[in-house]
Amino acid sequence: MFYFYLMMMLNLFSMFDPQILNYSLNWMSTMIILILLPQMYWMMNSRLIYLFILLFMTLWLEFKLIMKLNFNMNNLIYFILLFLFILFNNFMGLFPYIFTSSSHLVYSLIFSLSMWLGLMLFGWLKNTIYMLAHLVPQGTPFMLMFFMVFIELLSSIIRPLTLSIRLTANMIAGHLLLTLLSLYVPSSFFLYFMFLLIQLMLMLLEMAVSAIQSYVFVALMILYLKETN
Repeated sequence: MFYFYLMMMLNLFSMFDPQILNYSLNWMSTMIILILLPQMYWMMNSRLIYLFILLFMTLWLEFKLIMKLNFNMNNLIYFILLFLFILFNNFMGLFPYIFTSSSHLVYSLIFSLSMWLGLMLFGWLKNTIYMLAHLVPQGTPFMLMFFMVFIELLSSIIRPLTLSIRLTANMIAGHLLLTLLSLYVPSSFFLYFMFLLIQLMLMLLEMAVSAIQSYVFVALMILYLKETN
C-alpha cells in the first residue's frame, strides 16, 4: 500500500519534469515565447502591439511609483523585462505538455540570489554607514539593539530564499490542484459538468496567480533595491 501511494505521488510530480523523447530538453521551454512572438509582429501596428504598449506603460508607471526618488531608467527597464519573462513562463506552464520552469526552485533562485548578492555588495561597499544604520530600526531601546541586529541580518539573508519559495510554491499548488481534480471522472453528467466548471474557474485563478506572483517578485526586488541607497 505504501508503494502504491508513493508511486501515485511520483506520478503527480512527474508533470513538473516531463521529457521530450527521453531527452532532457525541458529548460528549452523557457524560450518558447520567442516562437509565439515572431519579429514581424514588431514591424507593423496590430492589436498585439497595442496590448504590449498598454502593458509596458502600466508597468512603467507602477514601478516608477514604487521607486520614487530612486528612479533609474536602466533599473526600470530591467525590472519590466524580468516581470515579462517570469509572467510568460508562468503562462506557458499552463499549457499541456510544456515544462513549467517557474515551478522549480532553481529557476526563481537564479534571479533572487544573483540580484540579492549584487544589491548586498553594492550597499555594503558604497553605502556602508547607511547599511549599518539600517540594521537598527529607529526608536529601538538600547537593550534590544544587539538582538535587533541579529534579526535584521537573518531577515536579510533569507530574502532570496523566501522570494524563490513564494513563486515556486504558488506555481506548484495550482498545478497540483488541477491535476488532482482531473484524475476524478464522475459517472454522472451533472457532476462531470460541475467538475469541468470548477476546473475552468481554477484555470482562471491560476492565470491571475501567475500575473500576481510575477508582480510580487519584481516589486519586492525593487523594495530591496531601495534599501541599499
